[in-house]
Amino acid sequence: MLNIIILVIGILAIISGAVLLINVMTGDMKLKKSVLAVLLVFGLGCIIFSQSFVMIETGYTGVKKQFGQISEEVAPNGFNWKTPFIQTIEKVNNKQQDIAFEKQIWSETANRTAIYFENVTVTYQINPSKSAWIYANVTNYKDNLVTEQLVASALKAASKTLKDEDATNRSKIEQLAMENVQESLNQKYKGEVVTVNKVVIADADFDDSYKNAIAEKQKAQLEAEKQQIVNEKNIAEAEADKKVKIANAEAAAEAERIKAEGTAEANKTIADSLTDDLQKYEMIQRWNGMPSLGSGDSMFMVDIDSLLSKESQ
Repeated sequence: MLNIIILVIGILAIISGAVLLINVMTGDMKLKKSVLAVLLVFGLGCIIFSQSFVMIETGYTGVKKQFGQISEEVAPNGFNWKTPFIQTIEKVNNKQQDIAFEKQIWSETANRTAIYFENVTVTYQINPSKSAWIYANVTNYKDNLVTEQLVASALKAASKTLKDEDATNRSKIEQLAMENVQESLNQKYKGEVVTVNKVVIADADFDDSYKNAIAEKQKAQLEAEKQQIVNEKNIAEAEADKKVKIANAEAAAEAERIKAEGTAEANKTIADSLTDDLQKYEMIQRWNGMPSLGSGDSMFMVDIDSLLSKESQ
């Protein structure tokens, strides 16, 4: 901007001198010639001075050219002198830059599934120390430094290493694509000429046939999960019914056991309460006048006198 201002001042000075020269026939000739000389010298001086320096803004480096030859030494930020009309200094942008590729880039996954990537943006920076090399060796470097073919190749290489479930995962595919683009650029330019900061993929999707197959698979999976839920419900109900029956059976058995133990306990109590005298008394009550009681092996003789004497006592 400063160059332009000085250049404009010089041009205006020369124009003023030319106007003065046209009117040189009138007025004080000596004075007009002096003024004309001053204006011409000042104007030419401004024009020459405006072509003698270049201001390089922050984030840029300068590349010097002289008669078509490019100097390997770059001009740093700030004020830089140059030989007027012989040398030129071209500015190279070293800030972060974005280059976008809108076309679909088709590839495949590790599972051989067709996939495409669309609206891919690569963010990169030119190494300041390599500005002169890029200017000298890359034709139209602003458009051809990071090419669509190079990015497409890097994306294809990345996707072929990922399974279907990872190929559309941005945290994985973008990181891997960035690494591949960086490696490709290093190989192409024989060194770290360009630094890739980020790769952004706006859209990634599979072929329609694959998406239809996935939809059918998901539908079948949902049906299977639904049937599994029904089966588990039926099994749970059967288990619950089984437990109820077992509990009822165990309760009935316990009741029978308690009943049997009660009966046995009662019989034992009755048996323990039968003394010999009471048994004999019961026999006498049932005696029919015969000299013996019982039958078979259990028959025995009854001593009536003994029993009556005991009764009297």
